Parts: sequence; structure tokens; C-alpha cells
Amino acid sequence: MNIVNRLRSVGPGAMVAAAFIGPGTVTTASVTGARFGYALVWTIAFSIVATIILQEMSARLGVVTRRGLGEALREQFKHPTLSYLSVALVVSAIGIGTAAYEAGNILGGAAGLATVTGIGSSFWGPLMGLCAGALLWSGRYELIERALVALVGVMAFSFIIDAILVGPDLNRLALGFVPSAPEGSAFLITGLIGTTIVGYNLFLHASSVQKRWGGPEDLAESRTDTVASILVGGIITLSILVTAAAVFPAGTEIQDVGTMAEQLRPLVGNYATILFSIGLFAAGFTSATTAPLAGAYATAGALGWDVDLKSFRFRAVWATILGVGTVFSALGLEPVEAIVFAQVVNGILLPVVAVFLIYAMNDRSTLGEYTNTTVQNVLGGIVTIIVVWLGLRALYTVAESMGVV
Repeated sequence: MNIVNRLRSVGPGAMVAAAFIGPGTVTTASVTGARFGYALVWTIAFSIVATIILQEMSARLGVVTRRGLGEALREQFKHPTLSYLSVALVVSAIGIGTAAYEAGNILGGAAGLATVTGIGSSFWGPLMGLCAGALLWSGRYELIERALVALVGVMAFSFIIDAILVGPDLNRLALGFVPSAPEGSAFLITGLIGTTIVGYNLFLHASSVQKRWGGPEDLAESRTDTVASILVGGIITLSILVTAAAVFPAGTEIQDVGTMAEQLRPLVGNYATILFSIGLFAAGFTSATTAPLAGAYATAGALGWDVDLKSFRFRAVWATILGVGTVFSALGLEPVEAIVFAQVVNGILLPVVAVFLIYAMNDRSTLGEYTNTTVQNVLGGIVTIIVVWLGLRALYTVAESMGVV
């Protein structure tokens, strides 16, 4: 199959990109670019390579075994205590975690629409929640996938054009691919990597590929989809960072992406501000849709439920996650305590899932000839070590903020 036909098969990978390019990523990349200029561009490059490595494994697991990661995790542990613990960890981190972040996804997207229309976020937030709910309620995977692919295209167009309009310094941009860690940058390095390598995307990907492809003979298409889509996601993140680096003098502290959008107006005109705001809306809506979907896939798989988009229990999970986010967005609030809890549990879950994923990808009884190669194991091991470090750092940061350490 030629490359053109393979690119036409893009879908599940684009859903992963749609999930990790949310308001949190837009904010983190904007803050990083404003404060450190182009110095941390290398962090995005590393994040994308690491994400491709793990997501390729997740997709291969789904395509070959026809099981989601939640199902594989539940079935792997035969001891009742370990089985219950793994299920509790998945449901807590993915279910509660996605619900906690959902308000931020909706509020971020609503802020983008508010900038474009002049109508307040309190109107757009609930409306976005209803639209995301209608899309998921359709139960039509192809429709959901196509909608998210289209919105990734909107994000790519909006943010890349903005980056071109502001005229980045190409020499400094090239130097940014050389690893460095300016003083005070450790937190943002962690943030950029952490908003790209997302635990629930491993569950989302393993389940969604089963809706698109039928078996191992489709692995080439699946890999093209994974690599191409995540590369596009990386280019989007890079474009946001580059825009901020070009707009603000290095060392500038910005508090939110609204500042970023408004700063573009006097420099390159209203069109740039509108493009950025449209991109922010697309980022918010895609994350507001994929987070509940990922939560439902992970929970259903871990609990052994039928993973059917039209089943009552599957709908009940995503509806709960989306409902919590919509209510909090209507109130203009983000559930801080729930987010802290999600950070703690996700800090534990992501390394555990990464280790388990590599373990599962070496199981010849289920994968046969499609198990990891030595190179894939080494690369996966390196990424896992980094993920463990991120998890420990996230836990320390939360403990420090609570006065525990």
C-alpha cells in the first residue's frame, strides 16, 4: 500500500493526538515559550519520540490480541488481591482523573470561543459539554473518529499559521533541539513531557484500533497512523511554544493562554488572535471528548464489561465524567482537590502501566511473532525510566504543595 493510501487510514492515532493536545498542553507550551524562549524545544522532540514508542506498543497489542489494555491488565493478574488492586488503580486514576481534568478541558475550549465571539465562557462551557455528549451518544465510532481528525486538522492549521505569522528565529529554534536545562526549567520540562505521555491514551489507543483494523495484517497501516498522527501533535505543540517564544521577551511570566491570544493582536493583527482562539477551542473540545471516552474504555476493560459504545454501562461511565466536567465548567470552577488526587494516582499508575505494557508485549502466548524486539524493549525501558522519574517528581510536587515534605 502506498503512503497516500496509508495516510487516508489515519484515525485512532489522531484521537491520541487529539487527547494530548488539550488546554493544559496549550498553556504549558505557551508558558514555556514565554519564559525560556526556544531553549526547551528538545523536550517536545523527546516527548514525541517517547509517546510514539509506547503508543505503538499499545496499538500493536490491540490489533494483534483484540484486547484493550484494561482487559489485558485484569486478565494478567490471577491472584485476587493483585487483580482487585490493579482494577482499583485503573478505575481511580483513569475514571476519577479524567473527570477531574474534564472541567479544565471544557473551560479551555470555552475560553477560545469566548475570545472569538465576545460571549462569555459560562455560555459556551455547558454547550460544549452537550455537543461532546451528543457525539459520544451517537455510538458511531467512525463519526467520533472523523470529527476528532477534523478538529486536529483545525488545530494544526490554526497554531502552525500563527507560528509562521509571528516569524520565529530559525537559528535559535534549531539550537533549541540541543538538550539544555536552564535554571528553574525542571518543572516545565516535567510538564511538557507529562502532558504528552498520557496514561489514559494507552488505554484509548489499544481499544480504538480494534474498531478500525481487523488483525496483524493491518499493522503497517496502524504504525503509519500512530507515527504520522503523533508527529502532527508534536508539530502543533512546537508551534505553540514557538509562537510564545517569538511574541514574548525571554523570561516573561504569563498566567494563562488568554494573555497569549491578546498579545498576538497588536503584533500580527486580529486574525492571529482569532486563529489562536479557534485552535484553543479545538484543543478543548477534542480533549473534552476523548477523556470521557478513554475513561469508559479503561473502566469497562478493567471491570470486564462489554466494550460497546452503545452499551448502558459504557455510556454511564463517559456520561458521568463528562457531566462532572460540564457542571464544574458551568460554575466556572476546577475541582482542585480532585485534580490533586488524580495527579497522585496517575503518578503511580503511569509507570505501572508502562512497565506492564512492556511486559505484555513480550508475551509470546498472546502476541506470537509480534512481541517486542530487543531494540523496542531497550527504547521502552528508557522511556519507562523517564516516566518513573516523572511520576516520582509529580508525587513529590504534590506532597510539597500539601506541606507533607
